[in-house]
Amino acid sequence: MVVDDHKLFRRGLIALLAQEDGLEIVGEAADGAEALRRAGELKPDLVLLDNHMPGVRGVDLLPGLREVLPQAQVLMLTVSEDEQDLTAALRGGAAGYLLKTMDGPDLAAALRRAHEGESVVSPEMMSKLVSALRASALPVAVPQVAALAETAVAPDVEAGLSPREGEILREIVQGASNKEIARRLGIAETTVKIHVQHILRKLGLNSRVQVAVWASERGIG
Repeated sequence: MVVDDHKLFRRGLIALLAQEDGLEIVGEAADGAEALRRAGELKPDLVLLDNHMPGVRGVDLLPGLREVLPQAQVLMLTVSEDEQDLTAALRGGAAGYLLKTMDGPDLAAALRRAHEGESVVSPEMMSKLVSALRASALPVAVPQVAALAETAVAPDVEAGLSPREGEILREIVQGASNKEIARRLGIAETTVKIHVQHILRKLGLNSRVQVAVWASERGIG
């Protein structure tokens, strides 16, 4: 279900996601009251929730949605790159924080990962996630972050990374995309993807978000 007060954006997003295999749009809502009512009727598995809507912010709607849809994954989809909005969303029970600048395939991939129970955060917000963790603004007591922290491995595993993988690890923590990493390091984007896969495998992690938590706990970045 898509919740956004901008009709043009909402309809465009629905049309975009409708082209993706395995994703079905079951409904839409333009404000908080309609979102709660439609959620109770439709029981979606995933909710894409805008943060800045008239009447009530998306983060303030999270408790109500979590009550109506205890098994669903609610993801913020917003233009805000503010660290406070990020921490408020994760504290409120959001399973992810995605920016509206994402392209269609990346958004669809994030939705599929969220459906499998993985927390997802846009790469641009990764450095802010690390900052919030280090400032204790987002303690690991938050369920989504606690689940990620449980997968963290012993610090000495970092020694198993090659120098290039160490460079890429730090770029990931700073929120760089594969394309940006490739440009900064002067290597092919496909090479970066391979290195990222190796990093995840060596650290026993499944996503960039988990890498950010792992790195934050060790002061890396």
